[in-house]
Amino acid sequence: MAGITRFEEIEGWKTARELTSLIYRTTEQGAFAKDFGLKDQIRRASVSVMSNIAEGFESRTNNPFINYLGHAKGSSGETRSQLYVALDLKYITQEQFDTAFDLADKASRQIRRFIDYLEKNSGNYSIRDNSAEYKADNEDYTFNVQRVTYNRFP
Repeated sequence: MAGITRFEEIEGWKTARELTSLIYRTTEQGAFAKDFGLKDQIRRASVSVMSNIAEGFESRTNNPFINYLGHAKGSSGETRSQLYVALDLKYITQEQFDTAFDLADKASRQIRRFIDYLEKNSGNYSIRDNSAEYKADNEDYTFNVQRVTYNRFP
């Protein structure tokens, strides 16, 4: 199985990207655009979902990656909570709320499943460069290899 080689391939990141785009478009309209505090907070929370996934993936080891995924999942929850505020203040319609909430919830579920996978398969990964493959039995390792591709195997 070819593993994930770029964070852009992670389904939770793709969903978070879609969510962030929607949040930015939604917060540019009407009264929402004038509430600088809530607008800034919900934007930062949605960006944090995708950013933590990317930063964790680039850490190249499971424990930090899982921690970053936990932060991403938390930011998804923060985004959902702020959507309730926007709905209660009538900054967004019920339809806008439902669409954004569903994306944030989907990202959260995808992240949770990915965390579960990583915890279950801890140690089952390898790092490849152009000339060799290096396997590790656990996550406590260091490699001095340039231009590596990170692959996870089930």
